[in-house]
Amino acid sequence: MTELVRMSAIDKHFPGVHALRSVQFDLQAGEVHALMGENGAGKSTLMKVLSGIYQPDGGTLHVGGKPVSIQGPRAAQALGIGIIHQELALMADLTVAQNIFIGREPRLSFGRLDEDRLNRDAEAIFAQMNVAMDVRAEVRGLSVARQQMVEIAKALSFRSAILIMDEPTAALNDVETNELFAIIRKLRAEGVGVVYISHKMDEIRRISDRVTVMRDGAYVGTVHAADTPIETIIGMMVGRELETVHVSIPDLSAAPEALRVAGLRRGRAIRDVGFSLKQGEILGFAGLMGAGRTEVARAIFGADPLEAGEIFVHGKKVAIRSPKDAVAAGIGYLSEDRKHFGLALGLDVRANIGMTSLSRFSSALGVLDEAGLEATARDYIAKLAIRTPSDRQEVRLLSGGNQQKIVIAKWLLRDCDILIFDEPTRGIDVGAKAEIYRLMQALAADGKAIIVISSELPEVLRLSHRIAVMCEGRLTGILPGGPETRQEEIMQLATLRPAVAEEATL
Repeated sequence: MTELVRMSAIDKHFPGVHALRSVQFDLQAGEVHALMGENGAGKSTLMKVLSGIYQPDGGTLHVGGKPVSIQGPRAAQALGIGIIHQELALMADLTVAQNIFIGREPRLSFGRLDEDRLNRDAEAIFAQMNVAMDVRAEVRGLSVARQQMVEIAKALSFRSAILIMDEPTAALNDVETNELFAIIRKLRAEGVGVVYISHKMDEIRRISDRVTVMRDGAYVGTVHAADTPIETIIGMMVGRELETVHVSIPDLSAAPEALRVAGLRRGRAIRDVGFSLKQGEILGFAGLMGAGRTEVARAIFGADPLEAGEIFVHGKKVAIRSPKDAVAAGIGYLSEDRKHFGLALGLDVRANIGMTSLSRFSSALGVLDEAGLEATARDYIAKLAIRTPSDRQEVRLLSGGNQQKIVIAKWLLRDCDILIFDEPTRGIDVGAKAEIYRLMQALAADGKAIIVISSELPEVLRLSHRIAVMCEGRLTGILPGGPETRQEEIMQLATLRPAVAEEATL
């Protein structure tokens, strides 16, 4: 096979952090090479070096057998290197074709846009990918999966022989993931080398040829995916045997009710949803994308208005018209998009932990008790095992797992009795997932009432005492958690159309 990339002894420093320590990596033509490791292992940093976003402090880089110094993303593109970030960077108001060739549009005389050629060139790329796409459609109307196809087409428009994909299936369902894998296999057959970054262990065997593992900024090893047990790869990632976390179903028959909702309605997104939640219970919400799970959570938290319905907290009816009302009622919401709705990334750990409880640390004159806030933040850093150099570290520099713990600390400090976790482990590695699972179980054992929304069925089964399943805005069934429930039972309810679904309340 032809070697496309060789990275040797790559070093990279940031203030106070040795992010990459003599890392090696290579990529062959016509292979999918998975790059794995816990959050903070250095995977994205290494790929940012390859794509010209960062300049290495040491080491050598060869592309196509020749030594190169990649001084920026444009230089990387010129070398045939394309990168598709987890957070897509498309312009919503432009068409598919315009997004692909932005800044490189074909022109007619006097600088006029040659729109016919623009669309033909875009259609040719999608034909190469074997994807049907309306290149004249605005990107804002596309699903996340279709936008991902546009990003791939954009990379291929630069004649990329090297394609870096960072968590490409994070927001995709199973059908969309299969479509993406079909494209990756086609690209591989045409000689494109794909670097595939993912935390989803089940995908590694399906799509990758080799796996390179990093840990704490260093190279651990490279193995063949087909010959290596998943447990071995996990051991390489975490450097220890990973403790398995299983659900233990408590007897909650005498436990008081923490939350009850009845007749929640908002258009087609929420259709007559009702359920109850007891203190000490973990209630999982399962369903396909668009089933209405997040919409129900946001409505309970007051982030979206309801057309009808009642909410009871500890048996008392409450009026929740805004998140402020929800917090006052003792409800905390950990959004699926923690970076936009859960954290102030430019602020430090201390400020993020204390942001919903500043009145606790303020005098009557509005003077902040800096020492008290610092002591409290350090206490939660220790309690939740948040890995950070100090409470003054900017949150944006921490791994996804540690960012999630900071959001949890924020709501624990507020002393919320009811916690809603929306996709709590999205983008988090296996080691951090196990820590988040143990933390949620400990919170439930302390009497917190917890709702967990997850698109990963094994996660729902592993964590939940009961499982509520939704389809097209309606609750279609309730199942017990634990080993007695099978994924097939959940999927049957998740695909049960509202017109034929039985009324279900908890």
